[in-house]
Amino acid sequence: MGAAQQRSSMPGGRGSVSARRGAVAAVGGALAVDAALWALFPGQFADLETAFWVMAVLALAVDARPYVVANRRASSVILPSICFTFGIVLAWGFVPALAVQLAAMAVAGVRMRQSARRALHLAVQHASALASAALVAGLAGLRIGREPDWSEALLMIAASVAWICGRYGLDAVSSRVLTGGRKPKRPERWGLEWFATASLLLLGPIVLAAAQVGLALVPLVLLALHAVHRMVRSAGEYERAARVDALTGLPNRRALQASVAERGAGRGSHRPERRMALLLLDLDRFRTVNDALGHAHGDRLLIQVAQRLAAVVPPHDLVVRLGGDEFAVLATRVDGPAAARRIATHLADALGAPFAVDGLPIDVSASIGIALQSERGSDGAALLRQAEAAMYDAKQRGAQFAVYARDADHHTPDLTLLADLRRSLQQEPAEGLMLYYQPQIAIATGEVVGVEALLRWQHPDRGMVGPEELLRVVEQTPVMRLLTSRVLAEVISQLAAWRADGRTVRASVNVSVRDLHAADIAEEIQTLLLRYAVPADQLQLEITESALMADPHRVLDTITRLDRMGVAISLDDFGTGYSSLQHLRRLPLAEVKIDRSFVLGMAADRGDAAIVRSVIALADSLGLRVVAEGVEDERTWKLLAADGCHAAQGWFHARPMPAAELAGWLARYRPLRPGREPGALAAT
Repeated sequence: MGAAQQRSSMPGGRGSVSARRGAVAAVGGALAVDAALWALFPGQFADLETAFWVMAVLALAVDARPYVVANRRASSVILPSICFTFGIVLAWGFVPALAVQLAAMAVAGVRMRQSARRALHLAVQHASALASAALVAGLAGLRIGREPDWSEALLMIAASVAWICGRYGLDAVSSRVLTGGRKPKRPERWGLEWFATASLLLLGPIVLAAAQVGLALVPLVLLALHAVHRMVRSAGEYERAARVDALTGLPNRRALQASVAERGAGRGSHRPERRMALLLLDLDRFRTVNDALGHAHGDRLLIQVAQRLAAVVPPHDLVVRLGGDEFAVLATRVDGPAAARRIATHLADALGAPFAVDGLPIDVSASIGIALQSERGSDGAALLRQAEAAMYDAKQRGAQFAVYARDADHHTPDLTLLADLRRSLQQEPAEGLMLYYQPQIAIATGEVVGVEALLRWQHPDRGMVGPEELLRVVEQTPVMRLLTSRVLAEVISQLAAWRADGRTVRASVNVSVRDLHAADIAEEIQTLLLRYAVPADQLQLEITESALMADPHRVLDTITRLDRMGVAISLDDFGTGYSSLQHLRRLPLAEVKIDRSFVLGMAADRGDAAIVRSVIALADSLGLRVVAEGVEDERTWKLLAADGCHAAQGWFHARPMPAAELAGWLARYRPLRPGREPGALAAT
């Protein structure tokens, strides 16, 4: 539980005042109802046995420590007093049991500092439960004596089932009314709650029998009651631990999903124009802190960030640590995008002041992605995906925050196309997916030094789907990882087939920054290389400059691991982004590819030619290979040779082609150097 969620219960705060008022109201209400019961039904309380008073006192005593499952909502409270009041209702009837239950609930209400509304809700539930059990007992003529038989035991079980139906049936009906008729989602905690409740109810007749036989036996039965308490407490602690981030104490991703589901189920009970918004915060340059000061200082910084965020977020909202340097805020009372932007500005301002870590001031900023709940509702996974897409948008544009927009080109996947692609990837082989390969030629020698794998998809209805449209649809979705995994497996298996035929060639595969964020991609590649017995230096991964520079620190670990394995990294579309020379120097890159927009125009445009020469000189000084894309004529090829470019790729040498056609092309191809006539080239 985060600091923002704890503030309402701090001593002296508004929450504690409200809790005290609720406790007073609960006690006063219980005493008033009990007095009314005594006045209206005096015969029900006449000549009660000693066992009744023992059960009543124990009910009051045990409710000083009520069981709370998962949270403090009234529907999640298990009162151990039901063990005794259930026995009382079977032995002495509904009215005495209700009187004892209300008194015990007043004790529990004071202990839990419940509001008057929640105390009333809980009281109505338990009154309904006792009435249901009393009705079954009355219709069956059940009244427990000192020697119950097997038929009475079965009736006790039936009465306990009626008790459970009376309480939770009423709770389900009231929840459905509050949610506008929609069926509420079943909480995971209900299994534990029902099991603990049934255990307490079935202990009730046993405690009653022990009290009637001899008071010395009651402490022995109380050991079983204590065991139930420990079971519920341990399960509750485990549940809370599973939903809390161990480092910061904030709720974690699982808690966020549960909160979105719970609040989404209750949508419609309040102002309809208000909805949820998820704000995803990714700390900028956090890896620099870890690299410079160490992970211990980085952890202390994350703790301070968590505390500062929790301090400025209202109690009705949720602050979450998703992992690493990612935090999220679930705002539950947002009127629209303008209100969400104000919240983002408020959060950014809260991080504006430097953080002191061991006396060292550290400035922290964050890129914030905002996703608003749609009119049809959004689950936690959908909101998180949308907020993540908006966060990347903010990073790429250098903005402080961005709002997810469904009508933006780069955020509007064709859902039908995406669904078709997912189905295709789940088939073996993937229907319609094809890999084309375009050769890369060493300019100095004319030798084929590599190929780039280019994805094509023959859609059954739309025809050929190009790589640009395919990436636009899939890049910001989890399907991207499925697609990349399929492509990697096919390319590496093709490399193995070429090796078996005596051809050693390097293949480049395009990956997204989302792929490099996945912690398992390095292990996946290593497994594939070992499976197909392909050396790591025959595989190269290409990532676009704009994607890499948007978040270089988060992918550095993955790139470093791949580099140590022997897998090279190529920086694609170089010249179109805003690369930092420091990043180029620090990242373990093997190659840069000059974007085709500069190469195509270099023969006619002096500016493009100057850019290409500068890129080649820069890469050469950093010890990087240079590949020029879009080489489509002899003049461009010769200019690149004069400038010292290492390799060329384009239609001047060969168009992209399937693997089967590439084998024939390689058999016909004769190396061509810039000084020779181009007639030796195979026709393309």
